[in-house]
Amino acid sequence: MARRVASTTGSADLDARKATILEAVVTEHIDTAQPVGSSSVATNADLSVSPATVRSEMVALERDGYLAQPHTSAGRVPTDKGYRYFVDHLSEASVGSSQQRQISEFFAHVRGEVEDVLEQTSTLLSELTNYTSVVVGSGHSRATILSAQLVNLDANHQLLVSVFSDGAVTKHSLFTNYTASPSDVTEASRQLHALLLGTSLESRVQVPSRTDTVASLVREAVALLHAVAPTVDGEQVFIGGSSRVAEAFDGVETVRKVLAILEQELLVVSLVQDVLDSGSAVAIGSENAYEPLASCALIVAPVTIDGQRAGAVGLLGPTRMKYREALAAAQLVSEQLSRHLLREDERV
Repeated sequence: MARRVASTTGSADLDARKATILEAVVTEHIDTAQPVGSSSVATNADLSVSPATVRSEMVALERDGYLAQPHTSAGRVPTDKGYRYFVDHLSEASVGSSQQRQISEFFAHVRGEVEDVLEQTSTLLSELTNYTSVVVGSGHSRATILSAQLVNLDANHQLLVSVFSDGAVTKHSLFTNYTASPSDVTEASRQLHALLLGTSLESRVQVPSRTDTVASLVREAVALLHAVAPTVDGEQVFIGGSSRVAEAFDGVETVRKVLAILEQELLVVSLVQDVLDSGSAVAIGSENAYEPLASCALIVAPVTIDGQRAGAVGLLGPTRMKYREALAAAQLVSEQLSRHLLREDERV
C-alpha cells in the first residue's frame, strides 16, 4: 500500500472573481455530484458577468489546477487543489440549533466508562453528519495519574481504581495471601495515592521496603498497575456509521479498500495523527497518507484535557463532502467531549 505525505501547502490567493467562481463550482458539485457548467455558475453566483466570461475564468482555473473537465462536452469539477483552496478560505460555520440541542442533550446524559462514552460519541457524530465517524482515545501510558485508590472488598480482595489525566479510569482486582483490615486498606490507599499522584505508567516510583501489611498493599498495588500497563496502553478506536461508506462512494473497489482501512486500528490512528501533526483540520484526496483514500477527505478535531491531547474525533467522506457543516460538527463534538471527560475526572 503506497503511502503519501500529507501536504499542508496552501494555494496562492485567487482574485475575487476567480475565488467566487471556484466557490460556486465546489458548492454546486458537492450538492449535485455532477460537473458544473459556466451557465449555472453565471446564474447562481453573485457575479455580474456573462456565461462567456465565467467560462473563460473556469478555463483559467482549470489551467492552474483548481478545476478539471472530466469530458470535453461536460462542465468542470473541483480538483484536490480546488477543494483545498475552498476549505482554506471557508468562513466559520456553526452547527444548526437542532444539532446543538442534540449534542448538548447527549453529553448531559451520557454515562459509563470512557470506552462506552467514546463509542457512543462515534455514533452521535455519524448520525449528525451522515458520514463515517472516527473517535480515537489516546493510550494513557504517558498520561498522569490523578487518583489511585484501594477499595476494600474483603480481607483478601481489594479493588485498585486509577484515574488518568486523559479521562481513562481503570479497575483491577488485587488478591492477597494475607489478611488486611479496613483500616490497613484505608492507610495503604492514602499512601498509594500520594506516591502515584502526578506520575505515569512509564514512571518508576520508590515503593516502601517494609514488611507490614500497609507497605505490602502499596507495593503490590504499584506492581499490579505496572503489570497491567500493556493492556491499558494503546489508542482505542471507535468507528461510527461504517455502512455509510457504501453510500458515499460509487465504486465497489473503493468501498472495499476504504472499509479495509477502517478495520485496521493502527492505520486509522496513524491517519488521524498525520492530520493533527500537519496543523490542518482536513486532509483532502491525495493529501491523505494512504493511496486508497485518494478519493476521500478526512476531517479531524483534537480532544484535549488540561491542555493535553487525549484523543480526537474525525469524519471520513468523499472529497465532495460538506466541509463547512462537517468541520463545525466535528469541532463542537470534540469540545463537548473534552469538557465531559474533564468533568468526569473532577467527579472522581
